[in-house]
Amino acid sequence: MAYSRISDANEITARYMDSILITERLIDSVVADTSIEFLGATFASPVMTPAFSHLAQFKGREKTGLEEYSIATREMNLLNFVGMMENDRYETIAATGAKTVRIVKPYADNGKVRDQMQFAEAHGAFGIGMDIDHIFGNNGLDVVIGEEMAVQTSDMISSYINSTKLPFFIKGVLSVEDAVKSARLGAKAIIVSHHHGRLPYAVPPMQILPKIKEALEGTGVKIIVDCGIASGADVYKCLALGADAAAVGRSMLPDLEEKGVEGAKKFLTSVNDELRFVMSCTGFAKVSDIDGRCLIMKNL
Repeated sequence: MAYSRISDANEITARYMDSILITERLIDSVVADTSIEFLGATFASPVMTPAFSHLAQFKGREKTGLEEYSIATREMNLLNFVGMMENDRYETIAATGAKTVRIVKPYADNGKVRDQMQFAEAHGAFGIGMDIDHIFGNNGLDVVIGEEMAVQTSDMISSYINSTKLPFFIKGVLSVEDAVKSARLGAKAIIVSHHHGRLPYAVPPMQILPKIKEALEGTGVKIIVDCGIASGADVYKCLALGADAAAVGRSMLPDLEEKGVEGAKKFLTSVNDELRFVMSCTGFAKVSDIDGRCLIMKNL
């Protein structure tokens, strides 16, 4: 089938994901174990949540969607991520008890960046990080809900990393160059992402992933990937291409909106169950064993 020319990075990413096929290896395989070791902690799965911001109280429920999916990750022992919010809102996330990474925007107000990172650390965050793919907008520097963003230099990012004892995550890496810089600056993890297609014609994160994996070999930097991930098979493909974990995104929202904590748990469980199934069908007993030998690329 011939595809029409399109600049939408989400469509390009979906096509690329669908072009990756999976072979089977069934003889001598076992039921797979999806648990992982990640930055000193054990989690039930490499399936992680997106760094959502500004989710409302769905269907008039008491808690916001942010709190609801955070509770779900606590109950399922998954690593949780949240994005742009003020400290009082983050405090409600911390109160859920979820192991949470707070991703802070690259505010022009440098004091706000540091304050939000310090607040997260003081309130028991698992990690902190910065969302570098929101630096630029169509008219120069980005403005997000009235907040001006700023260019982030290596020296600035290094100063954030050195100011905390927590693992530091850099979100929005989409090149080998930024991945290598992140490692050199001391980041413990990167999130390979095009932020739901902010850049026209952005390379699919899964396509650049093997080169990033190769460039970071031996650094110990963990690689998470997101964008367009909606199933356990999607997560498996990301792991096979070099990721340590993968974050679902908007695919979680319908279940979260409909049934809150239980809806999020249902969705995340279904993704992890399918991941286990695909691992078992391809002869990988543990997440750390997964490689690309069972992937085949079809022509687009």
